[in-house]
Amino acid sequence: MSKAPSLATDTRLPPRAGLGLKTEHFREVLQTRPDLGFFEVHAENYMVAGGPFHHFLGRIREQYPLSLHGVGLSIGGEGPLDNAHLQRLAALIERYQPQSFSEHLAWSSHGPMFLNDLLPLAYDETTLKRVCEHIDQVQSSLKCTLLLENPATYLAFEDSTLDEPDFISEVIRRTGCGLLLDVNNVYVSCINHCRDPLAYLDALPLHATGEIHLAGFAEDADSLGERLLIDDHGAPIDNEVWRLYRTVLARTGPVATLIERDNRIPTLGVLLAEAAQADQLLNTAGGRP
Repeated sequence: MSKAPSLATDTRLPPRAGLGLKTEHFREVLQTRPDLGFFEVHAENYMVAGGPFHHFLGRIREQYPLSLHGVGLSIGGEGPLDNAHLQRLAALIERYQPQSFSEHLAWSSHGPMFLNDLLPLAYDETTLKRVCEHIDQVQSSLKCTLLLENPATYLAFEDSTLDEPDFISEVIRRTGCGLLLDVNNVYVSCINHCRDPLAYLDALPLHATGEIHLAGFAEDADSLGERLLIDDHGAPIDNEVWRLYRTVLARTGPVATLIERDNRIPTLGVLLAEAAQADQLLNTAGGRP
């Protein structure tokens, strides 16, 4: 397997809190210029030549570092990667020179069909080889290091032969990609599968963490009445996720941290308050008052 190239900008996100950039907040961000480490956008929302999204993102990119987060590569899919999609990603990276590019350890397409979800994988040698080949192709095509996000899952394959953290560790070792550590996903998946979140973290290559995500979840019950957490990005960050985040920072030191909110979008002020809370913990982890 090949080793990953660096981003064209040869820089990294600052070890501060950032926000997902939402259309509702475009003008307020430009008017108030909040004190934030960076903004993150979903790549697929900007895969057109022009329009208002590009107008505002271009102006905001002049003032803030940028993280580009993909949701449609289907890195875990059984079929080949979509070369047209890769070309559109390459054009976005060339246009905005982001400090970070990330994608999910998941699949979301089958043949010509695209599914509105990020679906889990069977963790075995066949899948491992395929995922590594796909990541090598992505990093070679985009000429940047990919950060791979650990998934939030609600079911697991009985025929998996590797634990999820071991699978992720081996992908990172073989491809040289980095880790996007979604702390909310760790908590959601571990609760859903009756696993220990701290043991999960122990098994991950936390030294490879290039970005952290924090988000809220919804709570339901499965058919047996057991607790079921849904990674819906539609609520404030839960106290248990904040607690797990402190544990992560004690092991990694300060790492750029995104506050995710994709549903039931609150005011910018509400999100800035969560970002300030993350910044306080990042400052503590870095030994700053």
